[in-house]
Amino acid sequence: MTQPSAFQLSNPEGLYDPSGNAYSHVAEVRAGSRLLYVAGQGGEDSNGALSPLFAEQARQALANLELALASKGASLAQVFKLTLLIVDHSEMRLRQWVAEADRAWGPHMKPACTLIPVPRLALDGMLVEIDAIAAVQ
Repeated sequence: MTQPSAFQLSNPEGLYDPSGNAYSHVAEVRAGSRLLYVAGQGGEDSNGALSPLFAEQARQALANLELALASKGASLAQVFKLTLLIVDHSEMRLRQWVAEADRAWGPHMKPACTLIPVPRLALDGMLVEIDAIAAVQ
């Protein structure tokens, strides 16, 4: 994934390197970009089934996000901001999220991200929800 020209990600000097936690500190959107706001995507498959495993839900939520973006001609490469909601957040779940984000974005810089631990989400058994903003030229 080449860095899209609609935005630039950065990690300013003086702030710790967040790459190990799969995010960037700053996303700058360039003027003239078209913005896409994608509602929170959970880990349910096309039949509405949820895996009981966090990592599988995270992978499916990213796949759902990819489908939503593709419907507007975009991809994960155009995502510059995520809000990540995790039920019963733990360091283990953070590591699983990082592994899934690394699988999705590869070695490239990850979007700016806010992780919010929550007690539950909309559906029983739902463990993760990913809200995204993308910029396309």
